[in-house]
Amino acid sequence: MNAAKKLLLAVLMTLATTTPSLAAETVLRAARVEVHDPTQLLAPDAKFWKSARLVEVAMLPQMVAKPSNPNPAIKSLKVRAVHNGHWLAFLLEWDDPTQNDRVGIDRFGDQVAVQMPVKYDRKAIPNPMMGNPGGGRVDIWQWRAAFQRDLDAGEHHALGIYPHAMQQLRELYPNAVVDLYPDEVLRATDARPYMGALGVDNPISHPKRTPVLDQMAEGFGTLTAEPEQDADGKGVWKDGKWRVVITHTMSSAEPEADITVHPGGESIVAFAVWDGGSREVGARKAWSAWVPLKLAK
Repeated sequence: MNAAKKLLLAVLMTLATTTPSLAAETVLRAARVEVHDPTQLLAPDAKFWKSARLVEVAMLPQMVAKPSNPNPAIKSLKVRAVHNGHWLAFLLEWDDPTQNDRVGIDRFGDQVAVQMPVKYDRKAIPNPMMGNPGGGRVDIWQWRAAFQRDLDAGEHHALGIYPHAMQQLRELYPNAVVDLYPDEVLRATDARPYMGALGVDNPISHPKRTPVLDQMAEGFGTLTAEPEQDADGKGVWKDGKWRVVITHTMSSAEPEADITVHPGGESIVAFAVWDGGSREVGARKAWSAWVPLKLAK
């Protein structure tokens, strides 16, 4: 098959799946586990994951928004789900020969995301491409390998395992020369315009307590960080494979922004994944159609 035919096939696949529909042949069932401490749900190697049915989810080329990604590096995700009555957890696995957990100019990191509708209604399913206006708001929990690296390095630093592991600007850009920083000679308020993302209070630039960003969207270009970050996660790369756990509370004090699901209930879930080594970032991603999700009582 030549390149033109491959591109046409990718476009047709995208058009066929961007309508608000379900992958009816696949059902992800979240098993109930007796895990009272939510931090214990973060262990990718925990034995309780064996009680959850594994589902392989096909990942699709992103051909709706520019820049498109007609040939994504990751073709499928292996997914399991569990809950403890209060927290919902997903274990996501995929093959990746390179561990891309450092970002910089022209350097991208591995990422994976879980998406669910804020309000699930069988008769009004949101667009799987980050939702839609008019009642199609979605909650998106995005794990980033670069965040995970910094958090892991901070833990090791506290334990004295390798005290110089924290990612520093000099480590990323060894040939850069800095005479002084604005905050060394200006008042804090005057230095803010020179502080980039920190200066405009971008939440992504703040110190992290979790490698997962809790976000919401109502279509392309509307992705916004949640005021309250209710998601958590843990990712481990080993032997050419990522194993990432993403967790989120099952109910929220802000029902207009966060999901609400119950034991014995149902919803839908979709996924996105980026391979930093293949220069995937932003819209250059692989994504999935909606997958039915059923929670055990």
